[in-house]
Amino acid sequence: MDIKAYVANEMVQAAVERKFEVIGEALNQLAKLAAPKASRIPDVPQIVAFRNQLIHGYAMVNPGTVWNIVQNALPGLLAAVQIMLNEPGH
Repeated sequence: MDIKAYVANEMVQAAVERKFEVIGEALNQLAKLAAPKASRIPDVPQIVAFRNQLIHGYAMVNPGTVWNIVQNALPGLLAAVQIMLNEPGH
C-alpha cells in the first residue's frame, strides 16, 4: 500500500490508528511498571504522546503524519521490542 491508497482508505487509517493507540497505552503501562525495560525502547514519551493525540485529538490527525510514522519510526520500534523478546527470561 502506498500513501495515496492509505489516505483514500478510512478503514485502514482507523485500524492503523487503533493499533498505535494500543502500542502507546502498552508502553505507557510498561513505563509505569517496569521503567528500566521501557527505557530500552526508543522514544517512549513521544509514542505515548502520539497515542494521546490519537485518543483525544482525532479530528486533527493527519493521515500523512501517521503514514510517515509507519514508514520511518515503526521499524525501529519493532526492532527494539524484538531484541527484548528474544532475550532469555523476557
